Amino acid sequence: MSEARTPAQIEADIARRRQELAVTLDEIAVRVHPRTIVGDAKVKAVSAVDRTAGRAYVAVNRALNDVRGAFVSEQGEPRLERIVPAAVAAVAVVGLLVTVSSRRGGAGGRSGGRGRRR
Repeated sequence: MSEARTPAQIEADIARRRQELAVTLDEIAVRVHPRTIVGDAKVKAVSAVDRTAGRAYVAVNRALNDVRGAFVSEQGEPRLERIVPAAVAAVAVVGLLVTVSSRRGGAGGRSGGRGRRR
């Protein structure tokens, strides 16, 4: 079985364990301190924003490369067979929007027929 310990050994063991417990309690106090919690939350938020911004950058860059590839050849020359129809479509959409907008505004700036009657 185990040997009998002297009172000095027991006291030294208690002192050592007390010191270990004090270190553990200090570590816990640092972890639960409001500044530590806020700092950890800031680090997590910044990390999440960085990840999201990085993913967005990659997605936008990939989309731009796809569009560039559709309208520019590998030699860097414009692909007119694709640019002209896209430009015509864009002009048609803008024309349609202008037409619809001018019709909604009404004639003479009246607002729904609620102007002054003569």
